[in-house]
Amino acid sequence: QVQLVESGGGLVQPGGSLRLSCAVSGRFFKNYAMGWHRQAPGKQRELVATISSGGVVTNYADSVKGRFTISRDDAKNMVYLQMNSLKPEDTAVYYCKSYQGSGYWGQGTQVTVSS
Repeated sequence: QVQLVESGGGLVQPGGSLRLSCAVSGRFFKNYAMGWHRQAPGKQRELVATISSGGVVTNYADSVKGRFTISRDDAKNMVYLQMNSLKPEDTAVYYCKSYQGSGYWGQGTQVTVSS
C-alpha cells in the first residue's frame, strides 16, 4: 500500500511563490515516476508535471513551463513542486500522484492565488 500526503498549499498573491511537498510511504518509491496534477473548480483534473524514477526526465504542462519545477529526494521519499510567478489561473487543488501499479493519489492541497 502506498500513501501520499501533500503539504505547502495556501494563499499567495499573484507573482508570489509556493513550494508543495509530498511525503510518500512505501519501500519502492525510488523505482517509480511521480507527478503533480491539479483541479480547478468546475474543471477536470489536469497534469502539471512529472518526474521519472531517478529524476532524470521531467515534463511540464505548457501553462507552467518556466515557472514550476518538480524534484524528488529518494532518500527521504519526497516529491516537491516549486511554483514561482504564480498567476490567479494557477488556483486549484494540487494532487501528488505515484505511478506505481495502477496509481496512487494524495488527498490534495489547496493553492489560491489572489490579491
